[in-house]
Amino acid sequence: MEVIDTIVVQNSEVEAKETAVSSLDTDKSKAEFIWTQEATWHLVNTRLEMDQAFDQPVCKKKKLWEMVAEKVNLKLRESEVTDFTVKAYECDLKWRNMLATYRKNAERAKRLGAASVHWEFFKAMHEVLGKTREEIEAQRQAKLSGTRVGKAIASKRFTPILPTPPATAPPCPAKPPQDVLQLYMELQERKMNMWAQQRALEERKVEAINNLAQAISSLAQNSRSQMQKDDH
Repeated sequence: MEVIDTIVVQNSEVEAKETAVSSLDTDKSKAEFIWTQEATWHLVNTRLEMDQAFDQPVCKKKKLWEMVAEKVNLKLRESEVTDFTVKAYECDLKWRNMLATYRKNAERAKRLGAASVHWEFFKAMHEVLGKTREEIEAQRQAKLSGTRVGKAIASKRFTPILPTPPATAPPCPAKPPQDVLQLYMELQERKMNMWAQQRALEERKVEAINNLAQAISSLAQNSRSQMQKDDH
């Protein structure tokens, strides 16, 4: 009996250890990714590098975020910062939160100047996200001026073909077209007809209620008269 008891105790200890290890593995698998400063910088740099891809009118954002997560995980593995891997939806959510913070700081920079913003990621994000259309066009023209086509345009050895403008621009109509006026009049007439029908319906309802009240009153009077005759 003593040997059996010893075996039972050992088995229970082994099962307890296995349960503890499995619970640790489960907790580790369910642990959320912690955004350190280095991981956040990897996300910012990767997302800004792919900003043109995200700006395309037709693109699969889910696929792009998977690419972002893959690049961030690769950089983290190279630096041996953490054993955890970040998911695509975690990158998307983190970037949305950072965009909200960036917009608040951008408004502050407009009101009080760029020196009033001390957020460490603002400058890198503002260089890409804060550009106006005029700045983007100016940069495109500057890049074009260094190419062979740009130099040809500057030296007037190349004449771009521009669309021929129309001889005379069509005058703006001072009055709305006749069909628009006709449509407006028809709509107003329909509204008037609907209003008249609704009013007639309400009048019929009132008349029916009055007739019913008169019928009930007449019926009550007849009943009283009949009762009085029966008493006599």
